[in-house]
Amino acid sequence: MSASTTLEKICADPARYSFDVDSLGPCTIDSPVSHHEFVDDGERVLLTENVAVLDMLRRRLGREPQFRRAGPRQKIFHDPSWTRVGILTAGGLCPGLNNVIKGLVEILTFDYGIKTIFGIRYGYAGLSPRFGYRPMMLDHEVVDTIHELGGTVLGSSRGQQPTREIVDTLVRMNINVLFCIGGDGSLRCAGEVAEECMARKLSISVVGVPKTIDNDLQFVGRSFGFETAVAEATNVIRNAHTEAKGTFNGIGLVKLMGRDSGFIAAYSAIANPVVNFCLIPEVDFEMEGPRGLLAALERRFASGKSHTVVVAAEGAGQRLIGGEPERRDASGNILKKDIGEYLRRGIEKHFKEKGVACSVKYFDPSYMIRSVPARGTDAIRCYMLARNAVHAAMGGYTNCVIGSEGESYTLVPIRLATIERQKVRLDSDLWRSVMDATGQEFYFDPDPDGPSETPAP
Repeated sequence: MSASTTLEKICADPARYSFDVDSLGPCTIDSPVSHHEFVDDGERVLLTENVAVLDMLRRRLGREPQFRRAGPRQKIFHDPSWTRVGILTAGGLCPGLNNVIKGLVEILTFDYGIKTIFGIRYGYAGLSPRFGYRPMMLDHEVVDTIHELGGTVLGSSRGQQPTREIVDTLVRMNINVLFCIGGDGSLRCAGEVAEECMARKLSISVVGVPKTIDNDLQFVGRSFGFETAVAEATNVIRNAHTEAKGTFNGIGLVKLMGRDSGFIAAYSAIANPVVNFCLIPEVDFEMEGPRGLLAALERRFASGKSHTVVVAAEGAGQRLIGGEPERRDASGNILKKDIGEYLRRGIEKHFKEKGVACSVKYFDPSYMIRSVPARGTDAIRCYMLARNAVHAAMGGYTNCVIGSEGESYTLVPIRLATIERQKVRLDSDLWRSVMDATGQEFYFDPDPDGPSETPAP
C-alpha cells in the first residue's frame, strides 16, 4: 500500500484510525522518576514535515494529524508499589530483542522501583495455560549482559492464542502492565488484548515495541534491528561480489529477508553498491523475454563485464514460481516460495542451454542476519524505545506502540501502526538511489523510450 493510499484509508474512516491513544484514566500519582525533564501531556508531534501532506490532511480531517509525545509524565496512573509487569517477545527473531528487554527491566527497576517483572516465555503461548510455560523472573542482574547475545532470552513463537484466555491469565497473575515486542501480527494481537481489557474495565496497560526486521510498520519510523540487518547483509554482498569476480561470468546471488517489503534489499544495495540487480516485491519483473532478467544478465556480460551481483528480497518474483501449494505459518502469513533457488536454477539452465560459461554462487543468510546482536545506533534505538514504552505504560496509556518522528519519540495507536504494511515507494529517493547505484534499468531496458519498471500486482 502506498503512502497516499494509506492516508486515503485514514481520511475515509477517521474515527477508526484516530491519531490519539487510549488512556486508562486520570493520572493522580506523583512519579518517582528523578533527574528527568517531564513531558507535558499536551505536547504533540506532527505526523510529517511535508507541508503539502499536512495541508491535505487538515482539509480532510479538520485538524492537523499529531501524535502524543512520548516520555516521562509528572503524574502517573499505575502505583509502582503495586505494579506487576509482563514482557513478551513474539514472531521471528530480530537483532536487538535482548536490548529492548534489558532496557524495559532497567527503566522499570531504576526509575520506578518495580520489583515484580515476569518474562513471559515463548510469546503469547506463554500466557496460555494450555502450554504450561513457566515465566522467568527478571531483574537488573538477570538482564545485565543479555544485550551481548542475539535472539531473545525469553524465546518467541508465532501464532495468536485466544484473547480472552490471555486476559484471564493477566488477571490471574495480577499483571497490570504488559509489554509486547513484535511485528504487525503480534501488535494486532496486543491491540485485541488491550481492547478486551478495556471492555472488561480492567486497568491494564498494553504497550507495544515495534519489532520488524523488514521495516514495514506504518508511522513508527525505522524499526530496531533494521540497521544491523543491513550492515550484516552488506558483508554477505561483499562475499558474493568476491565469489562472482573469482570466475569468468560469475554471478553472486543473494537472497535477503523481505516478505512483502524490499527495504533491506534496497538499503543494502545502496550501502554496498557492488550490486547490479536489486529485485524487490514491490517491482514486477520477468525472467524470459527481451526485458527479462536473463536478457539483462546477457547484456551486462556482452558489455564487457565479467561478473554480476544479484540481490533478491524473499518476496520478489512470487508470481513466477508455479506448481507449489500455498503454505502459511502459525501466524497466518503466507510462506513465500523460494525465489533464490528459482533464480539459481533458472539462470544456470539458461546459460547452459546457450552454451555460455557461467557460475552461480548462491547465498541465503536470512537466519544469520536476524540472529546477531544489535550494534551501534540500533542498540541505542532499542534502549530509547524501551525507555519510552515504560513511561507510556506507567502513565496509563494502552493499545499503543512507540514510534519516532525525527528526534522525537511518539505514542502511536496500534491500529494505525498496523493499518497496512509499509512498502518501498517506486517514486521515492530510496528507489531512485537503488537505480543509480545498480544501473539495472539500463540492462533491463536498453531502449530509453521503452516501458519502465512497473509495480508488482
